[in-house]
Amino acid sequence: MARRKKIYEGKAKILYEGPEPGTIVQYFKDDATAFNAQKKEVIDGKGVLNNRLSEFFMTGLAQIGVPTHFIKRLNMREQLVRQVEIVPLEVIVRNYAAGTMSKRLGIEEGTQLPRPIVEYCYKDDDLGDPLVTEEHIAAFGWASQQDMDDILSLALRVNDFLSGVMMAVGIRLVDFKIEVGRVYDGDFMRLIVADEISPDSCRLWDIETGQKLDKDVFRRDLGNLTDAYTEVARRLGVMPKTSSPITKPTLIN
Repeated sequence: MARRKKIYEGKAKILYEGPEPGTIVQYFKDDATAFNAQKKEVIDGKGVLNNRLSEFFMTGLAQIGVPTHFIKRLNMREQLVRQVEIVPLEVIVRNYAAGTMSKRLGIEEGTQLPRPIVEYCYKDDDLGDPLVTEEHIAAFGWASQQDMDDILSLALRVNDFLSGVMMAVGIRLVDFKIEVGRVYDGDFMRLIVADEISPDSCRLWDIETGQKLDKDVFRRDLGNLTDAYTEVARRLGVMPKTSSPITKPTLIN
């Protein structure tokens, strides 16, 4: 079998050429990073869990009419996705104050916001993904005004979906980030949700106890990251509810 051509390797995933034009194979690594990769560790099973959880969320979004790049899961660590032109922005939706928002604005973590707040960061690791405004986005041509309207609509629809799904299993969706890609059908362009949706890209707190079930466990040394992600997967039905925590989880196909 010919060796696949690697297109890109990031902090958490590797992208390979797909089997058909316009497709990419997305491989989930076990690497965990924080603080712009200043803190790094390999955590067994993390990539397997994120692959399965991202499939769960992307499939659910498609079922309610939110377009995504996800086509199908290939195996325990890989997905087949549509090739997209990534808009160079991280789109962050916040329902509660936490992380950098709390530090910037002096708002206590866990404070419920009066409405979901959408923020944008310019995707550039060397610059630390700086916060930008819609004025920056328009001035530098990263997205048009119509694009921004569509991105805002996508982000809020994803927020509605994820908030409901998480609340049903006793988890508070504090915030999350998504990436958006452009796909072209002839001369027609549309925007779709790309990259991944997983505990790596969300803040998830237990509604009753406030226990963190996301990458803050790694950032703040709060325990075992795989156990936290496994708990999210178990509550969502991605893993059997009766299974005990294991280092390399066995997931439902």
